[in-house]
Amino acid sequence: MNTTYPSDLSDDEWKCIQHYLPREPLRGRPPLHSLRTICNAIFYVLKTGCPWRYLPSSFPPWQAVFSHFRRWRLKGNWYRLFTALRTAERERVGKEPDSSAAIMDSQSVKTVEESASISGFDTHKHSKGRKRHLLVDTLGLPLSVYVTPADMHDTLGARRLLAGLAPVVPRLKKVWADGAY
Repeated sequence: MNTTYPSDLSDDEWKCIQHYLPREPLRGRPPLHSLRTICNAIFYVLKTGCPWRYLPSSFPPWQAVFSHFRRWRLKGNWYRLFTALRTAERERVGKEPDSSAAIMDSQSVKTVEESASISGFDTHKHSKGRKRHLLVDTLGLPLSVYVTPADMHDTLGARRLLAGLAPVVPRLKKVWADGAY
């Protein structure tokens, strides 16, 4: 069964990202699933928001997909890939690779009763859930993301969002934010 989904990588997209993923080992048992199939499954979960266990049967088992996703996260593969894509996009539109200005904001997101432990009640939005703190460059490309319980004030979220950012974005001199910060 060869099912395609809108979240599947095109050939050009695959050529672009495969250099940032670990190579398949030369020794030992050959892998059961190709890295492209694993990536397509990961992007399916990210696009649809479905739980790992609900991956359609046309993808590899969810345990294998999640194992790859977690391993690549811990090794920093996703961070390197995202940084390379952001740099390439900035250069494509004629900007410096590193941003000198950014915009910071937060958004409260409702969660369900069974959600993970990171949740709180945002009294301003009257919603129980999480708060996403986001720092984006002037093109809208994310520089930093931090998730907190919804009841955390924006000033505390901003401190965590900006912590350790200087080595990552050395040219950053100006950050615009709304009055909550």
